[in-house]
Amino acid sequence: MRLWGRKTSVNVQKVLWALEELGLDYDQRDAGGAFGGLDTQEYLALNPTRKVPTLQDGELVIWESNAVVRHLAREHGGGVLAGSNPAETARADMWMEWFQNNPYPHFIALFYQLVRLPEAERDAATRDQAIAALSGHFAVLDQRLNDQPFLAGDRLTMGDIPVGAALYRYYSMPFDRPDLPALAAYYQRLSQRHAYRDTVMTSYDSLRPAAA
Repeated sequence: MRLWGRKTSVNVQKVLWALEELGLDYDQRDAGGAFGGLDTQEYLALNPTRKVPTLQDGELVIWESNAVVRHLAREHGGGVLAGSNPAETARADMWMEWFQNNPYPHFIALFYQLVRLPEAERDAATRDQAIAALSGHFAVLDQRLNDQPFLAGDRLTMGDIPVGAALYRYYSMPFDRPDLPALAAYYQRLSQRHAYRDTVMTSYDSLRPAAA
């Protein structure tokens, strides 16, 4: 099994986290960002979007991070991440889709405003709009996590991976966050997992703009 993508990409981190949770052997190759390599004919033959991550599992090549996580969970997890029954699988799928379509665009906007962009290119209004939208979405998560320890039920599933992969940056970026105690407790539970610490709780300083 081979994975292309830089370890500082939150989308690559989703896949790395799933691989580690499942205890799978894989070969990770740096690609994208400062590593480049996405415009080569070799990579284009694997992934026509020229983005990361891309996973090769035997003869199968698959891209789009959530699709890769689903594949790993369903084909290699023995129900560990995919869900132990159809209802749990459906709930996990639901939260993956919800996060990608709702909080994720605001999370990325905020990350650019606080980390990726040079100071001179940052916009306070864009930052504040992203914080407000993200706070509203994460209040939904907080309410859900009041009733159960993980999004699909009593244990970690693939439904937790897109959300969890963003939470390290959410809690480490410098801005005023609303008080969401259930979400904070959930983040602490994730932080106790070796696979999460090793793949998600890693430095993103290399993504900051170079000093002038």
